[in-house]
Amino acid sequence: MDFRLTEEQELLIESLRQVLANEITESYLAECDENHVFPDKLADALMDNGFGLLGVPEEYGGTPCDVLTQIMVIEELARAGGPAYMFTNAMLIDDMLTFGNDEQKRITMEYAGRGRMAFSLGISEPQAGSDDSAIASTATRRNGKVYLNGHKTWISNAGEYPYCLFLTRDSQAPNPHKAISMWWVDMTKPGIKLQAVGKVGFKMSKFYELYFEDVEVEEKDLVGVEGEGFLQLMKNFEIERLAGVAASLGWAQGAFDDAVRYANQRVQFGKPIGNFQLIQKKITEMQIKLETMRSMLYKACWEKENGLSVQISSALCKYYVARAAQEVIDDAMQIFGGIGYTTETRIQRFWRDCRANRIGGGTDEIMVHIAGRAILKKYKK
Repeated sequence: MDFRLTEEQELLIESLRQVLANEITESYLAECDENHVFPDKLADALMDNGFGLLGVPEEYGGTPCDVLTQIMVIEELARAGGPAYMFTNAMLIDDMLTFGNDEQKRITMEYAGRGRMAFSLGISEPQAGSDDSAIASTATRRNGKVYLNGHKTWISNAGEYPYCLFLTRDSQAPNPHKAISMWWVDMTKPGIKLQAVGKVGFKMSKFYELYFEDVEVEEKDLVGVEGEGFLQLMKNFEIERLAGVAASLGWAQGAFDDAVRYANQRVQFGKPIGNFQLIQKKITEMQIKLETMRSMLYKACWEKENGLSVQISSALCKYYVARAAQEVIDDAMQIFGGIGYTTETRIQRFWRDCRANRIGGGTDEIMVHIAGRAILKKYKK
């Protein structure tokens, strides 16, 4: 397997590094994190320099590129300290460009063209986290209209985005795998209530509880095919998981970079702490984990590009990297000592944000279930 980057990839990543170094400071990102505000300056810089629509088809004004290149951009953005989820637009809007009607596509691309998202994803519910089949939200037809009812939770940016993709389930559907539908909902409609939820990390993005009570929509607001909302959602789910993996890897690499520099500078007992074998052992094991994480991630991207199934490799990758990245960041914090536990360094932000990736996009336990079941199935043949 050839791990060399193409000339185009090298130029692209170098260009991104220049943009981040010249236009986005750590103090700005720390301020956004502290004040719980979206980093508009970073979003604008990515758009102005051609990164905002990377991976979007040309027919929609974007620049097509392979999965690995998109993953590398996410990794680099996270390594620089940015909220890597900002670069997942191309993956998130792909479902809408595939299944949405003309109006839904137009609105989606209007916002994407400004480096923003038009919609939040209304999936999780208090009783339906990993178990999407337990969704209890409903869509009821009467008098030529459709009325949505339900309670969603942990919905990122529902109060900031103008629309929501609201998932409902038909409990009477004969096939449970074809019981979920996806609705495009204007968030200004009557009957919608939001409640902000505090969280440990990802503070540049807000969480909400979302309550729908007889929210009226029309048949044209259905996205794709009724009953196939879950299948539509799954279209890019494995790639979106790899995007989360890239973010974890980028944060771990950034924490490692900072810790090794600090180990060369911090003097205790008359010499840099990097001269002590216990610190060298941490650094060595951190480097091994980083190389293993990157190899697993890039291999999964290669498989996807070559038309191979990534069901097992994406689950293994997410399970391992989400945990190993947290370990690398924790060791980086240990090398920094007391200052690593303060807001004076970005280590603590990586530490907080990375922890979420063992839950979001599929928990550790679900990744074990997916991979373990698929591996066992292979050996039955």
